Amino acid sequence: MATECDCRPVNDETPLLLQPPSPRERFYRRERQSVPAARAFARDALMDWGGCGRAEDVLLCVSELATNALVHGVPPGRGFLLRLVSYGADGGVRIEVHDSGDGVPVLPRQDVQEPGEGGRGLLLVSELADKWGVGARCPGKVVWCEFEGPGRRAGDGKTSKTTGVLVGRSASWRCR
Repeated sequence: MATECDCRPVNDETPLLLQPPSPRERFYRRERQSVPAARAFARDALMDWGGCGRAEDVLLCVSELATNALVHGVPPGRGFLLRLVSYGADGGVRIEVHDSGDGVPVLPRQDVQEPGEGGRGLLLVSELADKWGVGARCPGKVVWCEFEGPGRRAGDGKTSKTTGVLVGRSASWRCR
């Protein structure tokens, strides 16, 4: 079961066209069906915001980050929060997955052949998203990625691609 925050604008005096799209967030329990539900929720948010030129990449990253949270980050009896934020005039999208688990996700080493099918989710996110990283929260962490709008893409001189920057990996990483 998921719960959703009502993030509609509260200022009726500003025309809706001048207000930025509201962030969307929903909490998911530690259940297998949470990943497709999170993907559907993200698709609906993108449609409400007028679509996204990179919607399939965004939705794949939502699936990967939600799966990683369920498999590696969500302790039994808990869940994760999916937060989507539209930003910038050119339609950038930020995905955040908040969980209460320990550990810091890292990219798999490229020189190691991994058996099985696991271990490639963050590699996909690092290749598809313009930026990604991990931030501290108490308890747990937030794993995020960003997609610049169509006018700004990684490698065009306007933004730099940050792959695997772990925000707060120093002593301040742990909750005090």
